[in-house]
Amino acid sequence: MTAGLAGRLWIYQSERFPLVRTVPLLSVFAAASINVSAMLAGRPLPGPMAYVIAALLALGIFFQMRACDEYKDLEDDCRYRPERPIPRGLVSLRTILTLAAVVGAGMLALAWSWNLATLGLLCLTWVWLTLMTAEFGSPAWLKARPVVYLLSHMLIMPLIDLMLTGIEWTAGGGAPSPALAWFLALSFANGCVIEIGRKVWAPEKEREGVETYSGLWGPRRAVLIWFATVVIAFLLLAALGQALGAATAITAAGGTGLLLVAFCMMRFRATPDPVWQGRVDMASGLWVLLCYLAAGFLPLEFGA
Repeated sequence: MTAGLAGRLWIYQSERFPLVRTVPLLSVFAAASINVSAMLAGRPLPGPMAYVIAALLALGIFFQMRACDEYKDLEDDCRYRPERPIPRGLVSLRTILTLAAVVGAGMLALAWSWNLATLGLLCLTWVWLTLMTAEFGSPAWLKARPVVYLLSHMLIMPLIDLMLTGIEWTAGGGAPSPALAWFLALSFANGCVIEIGRKVWAPEKEREGVETYSGLWGPRRAVLIWFATVVIAFLLLAALGQALGAATAITAAGGTGLLLVAFCMMRFRATPDPVWQGRVDMASGLWVLLCYLAAGFLPLEFGA
């Protein structure tokens, strides 16, 4: 039975929380958060344990976000997406929520072992996650306003980043650098990039009961809005690069990524098919990865 459950959970993660992609991306995100916080404040980088705790907390909170999505979307999944792991009976919702609770206990222990301020920032993030899961008490109102829905849910991204950067600034100086606001804003924008990018679909892929931005705005307009969100993220990245003293290197890296994203946008607008749908989604992830690699590591080499 144990081996069977382990095998089913392995299949579950491959479909709903693919570790092969998630772990590297979140590790870079966590490390960049630590580095940026220290560099903006002019403090030396912390020891390895700060990076380990940040990576584990990031992995844990994103898994809990997935578990919360499974809970609030179960009815729609059973009706419109029966092929997903929980509706088809691969694993139960109770199993996933129990696993999320166990992960939460581990996160509590990690944050407490670092300092109480980090524990407080973790709890603040959990409060917003709880409100998101409850759709802020107004699910029908939010569903009728998809842009408000997007923005309210993506506010968890700067909260996660505040928690991760807090691992450095609570131990290193007690307060974040004011310029950290650029990094938090970048995280918010990049959350929107990911969320919009994964819901820009080719017309033949649209499904009844599955809400997408391409279904809301049309595929060509949706991908243009996605690109505009990337442009906003690029401007925030450039401002962060200036604050980090590595404006030229970071802006050049971001500009290269922006050109590749623009190419994907134009190709999807010309041919909104499943192939370019997948490439838009992939470009979203690569863009976000590039942002955190550039902000978190280029100043170490090219900073003033």
